[in-house]
Amino acid sequence: MTASQTHQAIEAVWRIEAARLIAGLTRLVRDIGLAEELAQDALVAALEQWPESGVPSNPGAWLMTVSKRRAIDMIRREERFERKLIEIGRAELAELADEDHLPEVGEIEDDLLRLVFTACHPVLPTEARVALTLRVLGGLSTEEIARAFLVPEPTLAQRIVRAKRTLAARRVPFEVPQGDELADRLSSVLEVIYLIFNEGYAATAGDDWMRPGLCADALRLGRVLASLMPKEPEVHGLVALMEIQASRSASRVGPSGEPVLLLEQDRTGWDRLLIGRGLTALGRAEELGGELGPYALQAAIAACHARALTAEETDWARIAALYESLARISRSPVVELNRAVALSMAYGPATGLALVEQIVDDPALKGYHLLPSVRGDLLVKLGRRAEARAEFERAAGLTRNERERELLRERAADCG
Repeated sequence: MTASQTHQAIEAVWRIEAARLIAGLTRLVRDIGLAEELAQDALVAALEQWPESGVPSNPGAWLMTVSKRRAIDMIRREERFERKLIEIGRAELAELADEDHLPEVGEIEDDLLRLVFTACHPVLPTEARVALTLRVLGGLSTEEIARAFLVPEPTLAQRIVRAKRTLAARRVPFEVPQGDELADRLSSVLEVIYLIFNEGYAATAGDDWMRPGLCADALRLGRVLASLMPKEPEVHGLVALMEIQASRSASRVGPSGEPVLLLEQDRTGWDRLLIGRGLTALGRAEELGGELGPYALQAAIAACHARALTAEETDWARIAALYESLARISRSPVVELNRAVALSMAYGPATGLALVEQIVDDPALKGYHLLPSVRGDLLVKLGRRAEARAEFERAAGLTRNERERELLRERAADCG
């Protein structure tokens, strides 16, 4: 194997093993920042040794062994060894020193789930949760995350450092919450994963309409979470939503990178495998019983589009009803805006516009470019083209995505 091939192999191994490695080390050293440093040290050792010795038959075990050695060396160098011994616990320290002990599958899954809830802890601001999750669970480098979210690399690096320090300072326990706390904390985890997916699916800023890499990372995290928490319907609901939305990716972008709107997409280009996976995940959410949560309801809406072979076959009345259910449990002006679109498709643009006019002054929608965009679309259908042009121009001025801005300006120009 050439040096280049070895480096590619190391990169692939790291993507697969990083989260498990950091999770196992965090349980042992009780510090997510220290765990990542130890894991990175093991990665450096692999980069130095594997080109000569070759990739070991069990690379994950090799990385864990090296990390544990370094952890023991570091603890023994500590001036306050006894304090560290008490903090970690003698049993864990003995496990750390036992190079022959490798975590079993169940232990790894438990540690991964703990790491998910730690990285997405509400004590951190949302942007820090997203960055830390991509770093320790997604295996992305600081440079990759910064590039994906269009922020300077030093800013992103500081965000991650502060997140680790906050977790350590607040003594956030490395555990899966129980009882009533689980629902609140799980919603934070799902929010983080969906934020990552959405930034890939419809980039908020920059020159690209989509960033497929982020969609893939979010889907991978969602699938892992579903395997770790198979009895949580909303986890399956989120996975279903992301699978079905991701199925349209190839049809959402034109030959020159321009956005292609849903009703104009070539549905033969939709990925039927991803749709099948999404419908299966939605079925699991429904089988678990109880009222569907916000992600499962959105997945049910996405399923209506996925089942329609042409735009004309879409069951807009059902979509409007699902949005009404969503509004009852997750009332927000954005949901109402989407419901207005569905109502306009099912019962005519005047019906949709009437609902839009009820929310047009909502402070939460101030600066939200899709409000004037939807309003402009409804006004065009009602023949009020001058008003529509003004709305599209306003929407173009509000969006930070260059591709979307071009589309909105074209729509304004089409109004004459």
